[in-house]
Amino acid sequence: MNPSAARVSRDSSSVCVCLFHSNSRPSSFLGINNNSISFNKTNTNTLLLNTATNPRTINRIRVYRKNSTGVEACLSPAKSLRQILELPGVHQGPACFDALSAKLVEKSGFSFCFTSGFSISAARLALPDTGFISYGEMVDQGQLITQAVSIPVIGDGDNGYGNAMNVKRTVKGYIKAGFAGIILEDQVSPKACGHTRGRKVVSREEAVMRIKAAVDARKESGSDIVIVARTDSRQALSLEESLRRSRAFADAGADVLFIDALASKEEMKAFCEISPLVPKMANMLEGGGKTPILNPLELEELGFKLVAYPLSLIGVSIRAMQDALTAIKGGRIPSPGSMPSFEEIKETLGFNTYYEEEKRYATSMRRLSSENGGSRDAFSGIWSRTLRVKITGRDGFEKLDVRIPAGFLDGITNVVPALGGVNLKELLNDATEEIGGKLLLDFNDTVGDRIQVFLE
Repeated sequence: MNPSAARVSRDSSSVCVCLFHSNSRPSSFLGINNNSISFNKTNTNTLLLNTATNPRTINRIRVYRKNSTGVEACLSPAKSLRQILELPGVHQGPACFDALSAKLVEKSGFSFCFTSGFSISAARLALPDTGFISYGEMVDQGQLITQAVSIPVIGDGDNGYGNAMNVKRTVKGYIKAGFAGIILEDQVSPKACGHTRGRKVVSREEAVMRIKAAVDARKESGSDIVIVARTDSRQALSLEESLRRSRAFADAGADVLFIDALASKEEMKAFCEISPLVPKMANMLEGGGKTPILNPLELEELGFKLVAYPLSLIGVSIRAMQDALTAIKGGRIPSPGSMPSFEEIKETLGFNTYYEEEKRYATSMRRLSSENGGSRDAFSGIWSRTLRVKITGRDGFEKLDVRIPAGFLDGITNVVPALGGVNLKELLNDATEEIGGKLLLDFNDTVGDRIQVFLE
């Protein structure tokens, strides 16, 4: 087979492939009624989907399998990640640190992403990645991330937060949090970023037992989570030891191998040559790590399957916030080119999608208000004003003096615009933009009581 092509086998006779282009929303669905799908790689970012009648060029895919009832069910995050691992080429995964950064990764068209313990420790605790952040905090942050996106997320599981039994708990917790994969390393506690000084690792035997415990936890959970086995022994001990550990991790059942802080292109090549059937992961630590920064084509030529970019998002976020604060302190606001518009921010966060979905549940009165140009914002326009209703009896004594949100009357006037010969709708519209109070109505009812309505 051509090295730039691959076949993705299926154990079902009917598969639905969701095609994605430049954004995160599916552009089309394609049903394929055979047992395999052929993909040809056209470059590092696109694939050519080959079928008998409909070849398509796509940026990323999501595979759905039809169940016995004919309903198309989305594959689990872990299975979706395994589909990516079966595809040709190298696959890039930026590292996120919260729900918003994960959503931005997805919107940018990436098929998966990582979480970074370094970045989460920075964003959540404002502390260095030196073992301060706990298992509970990482799981909590991870659950918020996985719930915000539909792409698979590979979680940073650090060193499993203890011995082999702790590793089992960690894997099961990450499965429940919705992770597609988990990275487990062989550092001692407290662990730290692999590109910083003073790295220490546990014995090879204990490191292998951690991976075996992770595999057992996966089986016990009935999950298919992808286990990425990382060793930090390159810097702590030697290249030779890191290669020996990687082979042992593969034998123990790891799905992906990862040696952190490889120091040269030659070392990276040597790593990719061991256990050739097991995918390899590269870590492109931006800004001055120990590993040389290579482009995706170079990484693919060496034999890597996954590549992580751990610091890009947290790094540019820090610099952007510093620049904005400098501007504000100097009596200015950040320049328009340095930040998105308010409309762009709302679009990123899903306001427009929310408004469209909200229409499905609108009551008849609210729907009429919306169709007639009523404000969506309950704290702007007429909803920011107050109606004062005052009733004085013919004997001069006050019977009623209450205040209610003016928006309630706005809703009523959309249904009954005129009452008793008085055009309430017109009165309210005319008074909405006026500053200060205004007397809307002043009349006597049939029993002689005086009724006054003020817009305040």
